[in-house]
Amino acid sequence: MSTALVKNRRKLLKVTLASLSGTMLEFYDHFIYGTAAAIVFPTVFFSDLDPHLALVLSLIIYGVAFVSRPLGALIFGHYGDIVGRKKILVMVLLLMGVATFLIGCLPSYQTAGVFGAIALVCLRTIQGIALGGEWGGAALMVNEYTKGSKHQGLLGSIVQLASPLGFLLASGVFAIVTYCSTPEQLLSLTWRYPFFASAILVILGVYIRGQIDESPEFEKLKTDKDLKSHNPIKEVIRYHWKNLLLAIGTRIGSDALFYVFALFPLVFLPAIGVDRQIALNASILASVGQACGIPLFGWLSDRYSTKKVLAGGAVLNFVWLIVFFELLQSKNELAIYFASYSGLFCLAALWAPLATHFPKMFPVEVRFTGAGVGFQAAGILGGAIAPTICIFLLTSFANSPIGVIAYMGALLALIFVCVVKTKEY
Repeated sequence: MSTALVKNRRKLLKVTLASLSGTMLEFYDHFIYGTAAAIVFPTVFFSDLDPHLALVLSLIIYGVAFVSRPLGALIFGHYGDIVGRKKILVMVLLLMGVATFLIGCLPSYQTAGVFGAIALVCLRTIQGIALGGEWGGAALMVNEYTKGSKHQGLLGSIVQLASPLGFLLASGVFAIVTYCSTPEQLLSLTWRYPFFASAILVILGVYIRGQIDESPEFEKLKTDKDLKSHNPIKEVIRYHWKNLLLAIGTRIGSDALFYVFALFPLVFLPAIGVDRQIALNASILASVGQACGIPLFGWLSDRYSTKKVLAGGAVLNFVWLIVFFELLQSKNELAIYFASYSGLFCLAALWAPLATHFPKMFPVEVRFTGAGVGFQAAGILGGAIAPTICIFLLTSFANSPIGVIAYMGALLALIFVCVVKTKEY
């Protein structure tokens, strides 16, 4: 094997791992808020309210990040298409780390009244903005470094591993903190430790990202084109609006389905008489299933194309959705674990190809903006509103999943149509 080939492979590996590590830390920061929002924030920041209302407010603030993500994609996508991918990736990682650390410093309601809750909304908004800029840059770095490689889909899927790995890391850290603390210690101090730990992880992530070079495609673009008067947002809206809509439609369903397979059992299973701890275990196991499925479907996208894997994934997930609820309704613990693991394993078919599929839909000069906004805007229509719609449908159909299945089926059909209408690049 030639020295040049070895160096090239090492560079590809370094860029892929740098993208994975940074994006995983971003998702870790995102998910530790979600865990804290369910466990401690209702008491810490809303102790003067009815417990149910406090929980609702805590979860609403969790959803704030979904709304601010597209804003982050617009801001950082714009500058990422002008100043470069690497600088933006370092910036968003620092922004997320600072916001997360400061959440750990916030005073409780007992100490500072409503100030803590107001500051929490602001910092949660900043977290969403940072995460909105993160995915596009990480996906592009891997995509543009691996252009022409027969392993582009597989390496691109590694970026998508960041979500389940970040979830597992956040769950593990909070599980350790909860196990080692009394309820009083958790509410007063130790809930802050996972947020403080983020600072150490971010420093490591910034160091790793500082060691990689700028994307070769962007470097060539800077040589060939004057970017000072470049307006990526305007160009995407004017010339690439169709692909932007197709990208949004391709992701809405997978975002909503993630909630159904990973988090909806926390609501559905207790409603039909299953112990909540079983539901919690199932959610963690579901993320393991996604982590196992992502490399497989990334490899398949190299073998058959991202379009075929995404279209096939839409059909596969609809079939499994029906089986999924049959297994949950059996109330058998092993069946529930199998359903959850297999659910997110199947969902990986709709998740793994995106880091390769979306960047191909936009030319290099607007790629950060187009791919990032397409990916994050779908979160508002998918993940942000799916919990509310699913709970409404579950209540409306007397705890029967038929309404949720119909809702998810419509979103999966949208994925199939959007993928079919997207050109093969």
